[in-house]
Amino acid sequence: MNVEQRLGIFGGTFDPPHVGHQILASEAAYQLSLDKVLWVLTPHPPHKRDHKITPLEDRMTMVKAAINADATFELSRIEIDRSPPHYAVDTVNLLHERYPEAELVYLIGSDSLRHLTKWHDAQGFVDACDALGVMCRPGEEADLRALEDHIHGIADKVAFIDAPLLEISSSEIRERIFSGGTFRYYLPLEVYKIILHLNLYKA
Repeated sequence: MNVEQRLGIFGGTFDPPHVGHQILASEAAYQLSLDKVLWVLTPHPPHKRDHKITPLEDRMTMVKAAINADATFELSRIEIDRSPPHYAVDTVNLLHERYPEAELVYLIGSDSLRHLTKWHDAQGFVDACDALGVMCRPGEEADLRALEDHIHGIADKVAFIDAPLLEISSSEIRERIFSGGTFRYYLPLEVYKIILHLNLYKA
């Protein structure tokens, strides 16, 4: 295949997008030589059906604000513009159709790698990816040899990303906002302003 570009696929609900997301996406782009990182905003994640999720339009506004200043980042509508369920294997296959000459590198955390056997059509997902960029988290290391017994070929596709340890999560930020705690410096300034303007996460 004549590879024109390497694209990172960075999926999530981004509720809200925070500085940890920015740093991890930037490190992935640098360490894995990615031309672009596609921020794939998921409207209705299959594993969060029972969770309260901020309206899509508000999350989309926040993601655009978070990535606007970096030309390497791009919002992808690949899941926004199709009906649920939004499984990763389908997303990757659709992106291959959209970017037939590109290598697709799916970005996940090491915790997600450990539980990859529980994903919908895990073998098909790994087969569809050209590589998996895994962000290491202490205490969440995965045994690639054990995974190989269940998902053939995965060991050859994993590239680990050495990213700073950031104990920041969207759920913690939401809880801080709801309880009246401080949260300003967990967020890009423009995302912080949007949350204040829209009065998000207060109820």
